[in-house]
Amino acid sequence: MRSALVLNATYEPLSVVPARRAACLVIADKADLIADDGHVLHSARLCLPSPSVIRLRYVVKVPYSRRTAMSRRALFARDDYCCQYCGGFADSLDHVVPRSRGGQHTWENLAAACRPCNLRKRDRTPTEAGMNLARPPRAPREQAWITVAVNPVPDQWKPFLARAS
Repeated sequence: MRSALVLNATYEPLSVVPARRAACLVIADKADLIADDGHVLHSARLCLPSPSVIRLRYVVKVPYSRRTAMSRRALFARDDYCCQYCGGFADSLDHVVPRSRGGQHTWENLAAACRPCNLRKRDRTPTEAGMNLARPPRAPREQAWITVAVNPVPDQWKPFLARAS
C-alpha cells in the first residue's frame, strides 16, 4: 500500500497516511499536493495524481514532540541490522548492561547483536566479555519515526525530512 507524507503548513512533517486518505484531503481542499508518486487515481469525474507528499493549508499545533516508540523493528532500523559487536547480520537484541545487573530497558542500553555474539556475551558487560561496541547506543533523532513507519523512505520525501532535521 502506498503512503503519503503529511506536512504542516510550515513544512514540518506531521504524519504518514495512506495515499487514499491523502487524496481525500486534497479533494476536500484541506491540503495541497506537493509531490506525486507517478500513479493516477481515477473516479467517474476526476483524475488525480496519487499523492506522495501533501501540505496542509492550515497550521496544526503539535502538543508534544514525537518520539520513536521503542520496538524490535525500530532498534534494528537504528543499527542497520548490523551486530554492534562483530558487524555481522543482527538477528537478536542485547542489553549492554544486563538487566540482572541493573541495566534498564532503554534506547541507550539496547543494541542489535548476532546470535553468536549474544551467546558469547551472556550475562556480562562487554568489557568483561572482551567485546567492544562499534558505537555506543543512543536514542534516535526526532524524525526517525518516519523511517520506521515507511522503509525505505521514498525519494520525494527526503528534501522535506532533511529540512526538518
